[in-house]
Amino acid sequence: MKIKYSKDVDILMMELSDDPIAFAEKKAGVIVHFNKSRQPVALEIMSAKEWLKETYSLLPRDIEREILTA
Repeated sequence: MKIKYSKDVDILMMELSDDPIAFAEKKAGVIVHFNKSRQPVALEIMSAKEWLKETYSLLPRDIEREILTA
């Protein structure tokens, strides 16, 4: 899994697979990208700072520090 944070748009991207993305669905500030077999390929968390403050204990500490100090 690859995790990337974009400060300029406050989006946390979690790449779960290298499979090509076939489609995506958005719910409550989260975009889930799926492959053609409907398996999750990536997650995009919008307003990542706010989301992380609520759920930070579930993510690696280095990601938490990068986002909260941005």
